[in-house]
Amino acid sequence: MKKEIMTQKSGGSYSARRTVLKTVTYLFLAFWGLVVLFPFYWMVLTSVKSYGSYNSEYIPKLYTLSPTLENYGEAFTAVPLARYFANTLLFTVGTTALMLIVTVLSAYAFARLNFRGKNLVFVLFLSLMMIPNELVVITNYVTVTDLDLRNTFTGLILPSVTSVFYIYLLKENFEQVPDQLYYAAKVDGTSDLKYLFRVMIPLCRPTIVTITILKAIECWNSYVWPRLVTDDQNYFLVSNGIQAIRENGFGRENIPAMMAAVVVISLPLILLFLCFRRMIMAGVSRGGTKG
Repeated sequence: MKKEIMTQKSGGSYSARRTVLKTVTYLFLAFWGLVVLFPFYWMVLTSVKSYGSYNSEYIPKLYTLSPTLENYGEAFTAVPLARYFANTLLFTVGTTALMLIVTVLSAYAFARLNFRGKNLVFVLFLSLMMIPNELVVITNYVTVTDLDLRNTFTGLILPSVTSVFYIYLLKENFEQVPDQLYYAAKVDGTSDLKYLFRVMIPLCRPTIVTITILKAIECWNSYVWPRLVTDDQNYFLVSNGIQAIRENGFGRENIPAMMAAVVVISLPLILLFLCFRRMIMAGVSRGGTKG
C-alpha cells in the first residue's frame, strides 16, 4: 500500500515537473518567435505608412490607423523594379537548373560508380570548402573579365553552377539507397543513367527539392557577385536594385517606399519556404543521417 502511494506521488511529481518544463519551453519559444518575426512585422507596417505619417512620428508606433498602398506603386514606378524581378528570375532559374544537373550527376558518380582514385578525388573536392569565398570571388572575377563576360547573364550564372556542399549532401543521401537495388537493376540490363532517373532521383526527391529551394534562395539573395560583374542597370538583380532604389529612386529619406520595395522582393522567398518547408526539413534530416 505504501509503495502504491509513493509511486502515485512520484508519478504526480514527475507529471507536474514535466508540465512546468513544457510550459516554460513553449513560453520561451513563443517569445523567441516574436523576436524573430518582429522585424518582418515592422517592415510591413512601415511599408503601409504614408511618408508624412512616418516622418511625423517622434516615437515610432506599432500600428497605423490609416494604412496606404501608395508606397508599393511608387516602388514600381520610381525605378524599373519589374525588370529587376525578371533579371533575378532568369538568373535564379538558369543557375539552379544548371547546378541541379551538375550536382545530381556528380553525387551519383561519387556514390555509385567505381573508378580509380575516387576517394582521393572526393577528398580533394571537399577540401575546396576550406578556401575562403573571397579568394574564389577574385579568381572568378578575373576569369569573367578576361573572357569579356561582364554585364552578361553568362557571366552571372556560370561561376555559381557548382556547390561542393550540395554535392556532398546529395552523395550521402544517394548512399542510403540499398546496393541491392543497383545490382538488381544492372542484372536486368538497366543503364546507370536510367537507374539514376528511375530509382535514385524518385527515392531521394526530398533532398533534391531541398537543394533546389536552397539554391534558389541563395541566387535570389545574391549580392556581392552580381554587384561586381554588372554595372549596367539592364542586368541588375533585385538585391542590387535595392541600392539603386535607395540612391536613384525615391531618395534615402523615403523609408516607407523603401520598405515597400523590400517587402515585394522578400515575398517570393517567404511563400516558397512556406510551401515547401516540410520537404526542406525532411531533405535536410535525410541528408544529415546515414545508415
